[in-house]
Amino acid sequence: MAKAVEFKMTNLCSIGVLGAGTWGTALTKLLALKGYNVWMWSALSEEIDQLKATNQHPKLPGVELPDSLNYTASLEEACTNKEVVLVATPSIFVRQTVKQAREFLPENQIVVCVAKGIETATSDTMTDIIEEELNGLSPRVVALFGPTHAEEVARCMPSTIVSASTDKEAALRIQSIFSTYYMRVYTNTDPKAVELCGALKNVIALASGIAKGLGCGDNAKAALITRGLAEMKRLGKAMGYSEAAFDGLAGLGDLVVTCTSEHSRNNKAGKLIGQGLTPEEAVKEVGMVVEGLNALPSMMKLAKDYNVEMPITEAVDGIVNGRISASGAMDML
Repeated sequence: MAKAVEFKMTNLCSIGVLGAGTWGTALTKLLALKGYNVWMWSALSEEIDQLKATNQHPKLPGVELPDSLNYTASLEEACTNKEVVLVATPSIFVRQTVKQAREFLPENQIVVCVAKGIETATSDTMTDIIEEELNGLSPRVVALFGPTHAEEVARCMPSTIVSASTDKEAALRIQSIFSTYYMRVYTNTDPKAVELCGALKNVIALASGIAKGLGCGDNAKAALITRGLAEMKRLGKAMGYSEAAFDGLAGLGDLVVTCTSEHSRNNKAGKLIGQGLTPEEAVKEVGMVVEGLNALPSMMKLAKDYNVEMPITEAVDGIVNGRISASGAMDML
């Protein structure tokens, strides 16, 4: 079992983490090891009870969570008097969660979003949603994205991430809070570009998995990563975002790890779809949220709205929705 090695920092604060999935849990552990007073919330009381009883997340076997962690099913407890509130729910629950949390948050609250996705109905990013739901409170919103699988961060393995915000002071504060001997945090001033990278790379990872499921090798994977990055850049440019974000950790870095890692849910789901399972069967087999499937309708809508050619995304959408067979997936290249 991976033991939690605590280390202390100065200038500590209280932090609320909304969401008890693997990524929220990994970041909660990081913060607790630094000595922060951390409260992790879940809407599922049974999930909180299990975490309290075991100090382990069932999807992170062998990872021991610090005894100093606080667990709660109360949003009020998780949000009240916290310098930072971290939103770590699946993307489809971000709006609902932030709307419910609003009454417990003060003006100028630093809110960090680690949920990767685009809302289908509105094409809003997750930070768009947070800013809309907290309208009038002037929240200081930061997107924290990068090539960071929960399974490795939870085991204190070397990783990098990007703290992105138009509020430079907030981005720097989050950089300071999340920096550890195993997590290097960079800053960026274009959060929307970073968020688009985080959502679209999951769709490309589905394509990479589908190719693997069909028996393709590293050549096809390399092609999908390269052409996938070009696809991401085309959409980002059309939307007015900086190209630098797509060449950085939140773009190329996250794309590579999500398309290649054994920890990638999207890669796993794609592989299962390539082997003949339906998307619903693939998600059930993976056992966790597959954000690429959630993001797919939004990516198709953005491609149409901005008149951008996105052949990989279109092919994945065709396969997922049964318009084309997985065996026709070579069109993705």
